[in-house]
Formats: sequence, C-alpha cells, structure tokens
Amino acid sequence: MQQLRIGLVGYKFMGKAHSHAYKDVGMFFDLPVEPVMQAICGRDEDWVKRSAQKFGWASYETDWRKLVQRDDIDVIDVTAPSNVHKEIVLAAAEAGKHIFCEKPLALTLADAKEMLEAVTKAGVKHMIGFNYRRAPALSLAKRMVEEGRLGKIYHFRGQYLQDFVVDPNFPLVWRLRRDIAGSGSLGDLGAHTIDIARWLVGEIAEVVGMSETFIKERPLPTSMEGLSATGGGENAEMGEVTVDDGTAFLARFANGAMGTFEATRFATGHDNTNWFEINGSKGAIRFNFERMNELEYYNREDEDGYRGFRVIQATHPSHPYMEAWWPAGHIIGYEHTFIHEMKDFFECIVEDRMPEPNFVDGVECQRVIEAVEKSVVERTWVQVK
Repeated sequence: MQQLRIGLVGYKFMGKAHSHAYKDVGMFFDLPVEPVMQAICGRDEDWVKRSAQKFGWASYETDWRKLVQRDDIDVIDVTAPSNVHKEIVLAAAEAGKHIFCEKPLALTLADAKEMLEAVTKAGVKHMIGFNYRRAPALSLAKRMVEEGRLGKIYHFRGQYLQDFVVDPNFPLVWRLRRDIAGSGSLGDLGAHTIDIARWLVGEIAEVVGMSETFIKERPLPTSMEGLSATGGGENAEMGEVTVDDGTAFLARFANGAMGTFEATRFATGHDNTNWFEINGSKGAIRFNFERMNELEYYNREDEDGYRGFRVIQATHPSHPYMEAWWPAGHIIGYEHTFIHEMKDFFECIVEDRMPEPNFVDGVECQRVIEAVEKSVVERTWVQVK
C-alpha cells in the first residue's frame, strides 16, 4: 500500500488533535493509503521531543524549514499560530508537498491570496481545517439542503460563543494579539460560522458590523497551552489587547437570504456554543456543537397540530461517516471531526481530487472577515466582492 509520510508543525492543542486523528483514522476507515507519522516540529526542543514520544511520531525537528525540505515527507500539516502560516505554506508548496493548514488561512486577505496562488502553481493538494463540516450532523444538514428539504433559504443566524477570557486577569495569550492571530473572536470563532454559512447557504455579498474590545490590557503570560495560560499577579507586566473580544454583523447573501452572525469570547456561561439555524420555505434546521450528534429539523409539510422541531440523532450508519463507528445511538465526539478530515484529505490525494474545504474557501472566508472589519471602521455596509 502507498504511504503518505506526514510532517506536522505544532504540538499543542491542534497538534495533539491532529496527531490523534493520524493514529486512529486507519483503524476505523479503509484508506487507500497508509499515513505515516514521520516527524513533528516545534521550537521548544524538550517539549517537542516529549510530544513526539507521547503522540507517536517517528522523529522531531525544531526548525520547520528543515521539516519542509526533508525528502521523507509528503504532507505538511500546519497547526502553528496564524502569523507563520504563510511562510510555511509557501515553502511547502515550493517543495512540492501536499498541505493541510488550520484556519484562519492567513493574517490578511492579501496573504491568503498569495498562499492560494502558490499551491495552485505548485499543483499540490491543499485543505483548510474547518473541522466542524465533518461533524456527521452538520454533514447531514448539507445533504438536506442539497436535497431541497428546506426549500428556498430565507435566514441564516449563527453564533459562536465562548467565555474563556472574561476574567480581566486572564493573560495576554497569542490569540489576543493581532500581530500573531490576525483577528480576535471574529477570525478565531467567527471564521467557523462564516464557513458553515457559505457551505450551507452560499456566498455572502455584503456585510455591516460592530465590534468591541472589553478588556484593553492584560498581564503578560508565563506559559500557554491550548486555551489555558498562566501569568499575572500584583506586579505583573501588562500588554495591550489588539484584537476584538466580540464582533457581530449582519449579512446579505448573494441568493437573497439574510444572515446574522455573532462571535465573542465574553458570552458568560458559554464554553463552546457553536450554534446556527437556517429557515427556509419548506422547513428549518438548527445545530449546536455542544450537542454535536443531534440535528434539529422542522418540516412545514407535517400536518397541523404535529409540527415542531424534532431531534435527529445523527448516529445511524446511513448518516455521513457513521458507518465506520459504533451502533446507532453510540455517540462520537470533537476529536472525530479531525479523523474525518484526514480520511477525506488522504482519499483526495490518492484519487487526485482537490479536497474541500481548501484554500479557496480560506480566501473567501478571509474576504468576509476583512469586509466586516472595514465595515466596523467605516460604520457602513461593505461589499464583500
């Protein structure tokens, strides 16, 4: 069987999620290729060495440039912070590697376009990490929209709500710095909602938005991992928060549907509420990732007195991806979305098909983000294209 040898850049939150996916994907899905966990890369040698041993990687590097140039690597997987996405992707494309890159694709639309041009010119396969598409319930929603079960789409409303930085003494992690993250709640959380909306409803034509940074300064961190960090204290050095804490915007879709979007890290009481609802002429659906195995469906064709949202447990073998997992009603979790991503990515490489979502979707998402940011500054509607 053909092998695909993987080089992973990053070893913390996303690096662990991707490593887990690589280890398990071949156990549950019959792949046309054997994924090989060849090397993991990170700047802290002690930490990346321990991560390589713990996660199951054959080797490690402390310089991504060496990783990209290795002859025994076929795929470069980028889970590092957003400010290094561009240079790693450009180098990987030049080296002829297939590329998986976490979202957001880049710090700016211009950088995202340059990355898309590079992978297109190189002729390599490319995929972006909008993993929520791979929740079976959300993939079922896509099928239902395509089958016309909702009819003409009138409304999309989506929220991505977290509260992990409500404490003003929470340290200034990299996600709160524009020079590293590119954007705050809008680019980190809202990007997922934008992608879901584009995938299920269509392209966004124009937007008008508002945003706020509630805590302007925070203590500098002493350590960071995932969404946790340490630092602070009475005499802690402070740093400026340079991204939005919360952003909301209205949108008009090119097909005439209306959209409302909200992304915030200050929604007290919400750990990870990734929620949306779509209303159409024939029915409606709604989804909340905190109940990721469930899709709610309303059918206007039900007889009077019996209409109402009903819960579809998207765990039956007939639902997307679920034929590989457990008997119906035996739920799966967050980590499985990454397994499904890698399954699709590997199949596309072997079958010479372009994966979805890919860098085109990354560019279009970035285009919406920058239009919203421009609208916030100009306090007016902004055309996306």
